[in-house]
Amino acid sequence: MKKFVIILCAILMFVSPVFCQKVTKSGTTAAGFLTIDTGVRGSGMGSAYVSVADDINAMYWNPAGVARIRENQALFSNIQWIADITYNYAAVAVPARQLGVLGINAAFMSTDEMMVTTIQEPDGTGETFQVGSYALGLTYANELTDRFSIGFNVKYIQEQIYHSTARGMAIDVGTLFDTQFQGLKIGMSISNYGTKMRMSGRDMLIQSDIDPIKHGNNENINANLQADAYDLPLLFRVGVSVDVLKGQYNSHFILSADALHPNDNMESVNVGAEYMYNSLVALRCGYKSLFKENTEEGLCVGGGFNLKVRGNTTLHLDYAWGDFGILKDVQKYAIGLTF
Repeated sequence: MKKFVIILCAILMFVSPVFCQKVTKSGTTAAGFLTIDTGVRGSGMGSAYVSVADDINAMYWNPAGVARIRENQALFSNIQWIADITYNYAAVAVPARQLGVLGINAAFMSTDEMMVTTIQEPDGTGETFQVGSYALGLTYANELTDRFSIGFNVKYIQEQIYHSTARGMAIDVGTLFDTQFQGLKIGMSISNYGTKMRMSGRDMLIQSDIDPIKHGNNENINANLQADAYDLPLLFRVGVSVDVLKGQYNSHFILSADALHPNDNMESVNVGAEYMYNSLVALRCGYKSLFKENTEEGLCVGGGFNLKVRGNTTLHLDYAWGDFGILKDVQKYAIGLTF
């Protein structure tokens, strides 16, 4: 416990000099849906999961954790996000013997149909449109030693609104180190390092008068608006965790803390805990976005249940709830399978 507290204090000292910054850069990146925490287990722990990740959820938090998977795993999760937005995530991971672990994942965010309105038709034109985003990823992870693993997740990203689309590519990189000292683990990941994204499509086609001062020229020249290109929401995570019980009394009690450095917001710290009894029932809690100004996120709680179905097949059910202040709460559900 003393070692855990010392390392946590070191992380806080490392990131604290930038906590006083006033410019948050919020809303300055594209594909904001990539910052929505998809793993339900990690969400229940206050998103302090980068050093805990050792299952299929690691594809999002820290790809290096996928290397700890010993059996085939599949996962589907549903997130009831704010403003009636639905976010679904699915993944499959397969150990490939000495080659490591391979995986695929897909994230889909969508909204209900909305009416098209204009200045002339504020009550709607009779047309409707949808907003959607998705990311498709391929994951590879391997254990370089019995203590150290590394992982990569390469993904294709697309966002669409009405008839306009933006596309991009990104990679996530992670490492995980098991110190084998009092259950202490150290994890690090860099997420969403990739290309810029720019909206384009037929919605950008307009008719323009290229020289309104001149009279008699063509006032309806076809032209295309060029939108700005925006960076992806790059995120650096570093964290530590310790298993206090280490299997005593058929129980595990994990304490974890992550420090986050995003390129579109202020630095923050997440803390969390998980208690699991007999690899059957888990209770989780945590707190997000410590030291971040003007945030509505905070308390997170959750739980999970593992049920042996048949032979080596295990069913995993997880739930997480997060407080979102004036935006109410966010609920996340997941069903997984180990086989």
